[in-house]
Amino acid sequence: MRKILILTAGYGEGHNSAARGIRDGLSRVAPDAPVEMHDPFIETYGLLNEAVRKGYLAVINRWPRSWGYVYRWLDKKKDFARDFRKFRKLKRQLSSLLDRFQPDVIVSVFPAYPYLLAEIAGQDRSWKNVIVVTDSITVNAIWYGCAADYFLVPNDESAAVIRAGGVPDAITRIFGFPVSPIFADLAGQVISPSLESRRKVLYVINPPTLRSLDLIRRLLQLDVDLTVTVGRNEKLRTAVETAAAGRQIEIYGWTDQLPRLFAATHLLIGKAGGATVQEAIAAACPMIVNHVVSGQEEGNARLIVQTNSGAIALSSDAVIAEIERAFGDGGQQWQIWKNNISRMSRPRASLDTAEFLLGI
Repeated sequence: MRKILILTAGYGEGHNSAARGIRDGLSRVAPDAPVEMHDPFIETYGLLNEAVRKGYLAVINRWPRSWGYVYRWLDKKKDFARDFRKFRKLKRQLSSLLDRFQPDVIVSVFPAYPYLLAEIAGQDRSWKNVIVVTDSITVNAIWYGCAADYFLVPNDESAAVIRAGGVPDAITRIFGFPVSPIFADLAGQVISPSLESRRKVLYVINPPTLRSLDLIRRLLQLDVDLTVTVGRNEKLRTAVETAAAGRQIEIYGWTDQLPRLFAATHLLIGKAGGATVQEAIAAACPMIVNHVVSGQEEGNARLIVQTNSGAIALSSDAVIAEIERAFGDGGQQWQIWKNNISRMSRPRASLDTAEFLLGI
């Protein structure tokens, strides 16, 4: 059976989410298949990588517009390969992994790896090289400025971008974003909310700011059932409880129940991260985007708006206005959003991706 190596990196949750989805999809489709998932940046640089990663996340969350300048600069570069020649220690780590595992297929969900692999093996590689693009619409050129056997993209919009960048149709595949197979399970189990049920709103707080507490106070004034997720941030949980001031609210810390929460809610409020947006699409849950990092997240937000599956609202006032618009007039706008996002939904994406990888 074919050996499959999945390479990821912690610079944005979308990469790790896609990697886990592919790994779990493969374990469903072929439980005995030899599959390994690695983050060579962590394995090579350890604490240094963690410091850099935290710095990167701080920049994109606190100064999201500033990252846009870096993103657009990267998009205009031509010779990405030259920059990756400096990562000698990382290439040694990758070479050791390849020698040990001897993969038949390498799946890269982070754009640096195809360049590093080309530095290691050149044209003599023995594996199939598959790139899984995790961005939508604003797909940076670094994703497709390299050689690969296949490019897997989440939607038609992203496929159009990489085709315009020179990637042939013959090696482009559209399976959807490889969300957890749990979304496929829930598609047949969880009853999607209707306009006859009480309005349910889920607010995934990220990043935590004073504005998020103001929004919670405003949401609690609406006639909705509000659920909030705070991750592992206990200080944020305490602040949310204080902001609620005794009013009814459901608060989750870290939880593996997000797929079920997404599937059972009318509206999701959250940032335009690749994982969050794509999981909302998989669960057919209309979304109000309240935070956008310039560059890679702009395309995710644009996808929601262009497909009329939700809205962008970057202030508390705007979020409240969009909720009232969605549920006003008998919920006509919400129903339009729901119908449109349901047409995009591909909850089986990780399973379809797994079947493809095992067959090439």
